[in-house]
Amino acid sequence: MQSKQMDPNQERNPTMPTQKILIVDDDPDLRQALRLRLRANQYDTVSAVDGYSAISQAYKERPDLIILDLGLPAGDGFVVLDRLRRDDKLSAIPVVVLTARDPQNNEQRVLESGATAFFQKPADNHELLEVIRHSLSQCGGKGLPS
Repeated sequence: MQSKQMDPNQERNPTMPTQKILIVDDDPDLRQALRLRLRANQYDTVSAVDGYSAISQAYKERPDLIILDLGLPAGDGFVVLDRLRRDDKLSAIPVVVLTARDPQNNEQRVLESGATAFFQKPADNHELLEVIRHSLSQCGGKGLPS
C-alpha cells in the first residue's frame, strides 16, 4: 500500500493552514529525522533541545502539538509536562511523549500527567503519525479542544 506522504519539494496548499509541531529532544539526529518525516506530511516544525528551551519555545511558537522526550537536560520531560499542564496558555496543547525510557516504569505516569500518548524509541513512524493526526483532530489543530 502506498503511503500518502507529500514530496517535501512540492508546494503546500496555501489555503490549508499548516499545523506546527514542537519537537523536544536533545538528540540532533532524532530531531532531524522527525523534522523530515513531519514536513513530508505537511507539518511545520520547531525544536527545542532541553527542558528550559521547550517551555520558552512553547510560549513563543504556540505549537499545535508537542513531541516530548523525557530524558532532557535543564528540566526533564516530566518537569516540562508539569509546567505545560499548569499554564493556562499552554495546557490544552496535546503532548506526545517519545522516549527511550522503559514504558513499564513511565507510561502510566506520563499519561496521568496529561500526555496524549506514550511511545518508546524507536517508534513506528506510521503509528506516531496516526496519533499525531488523531490528537490534532481532537483539539481542532490549535491546541484547543473541539
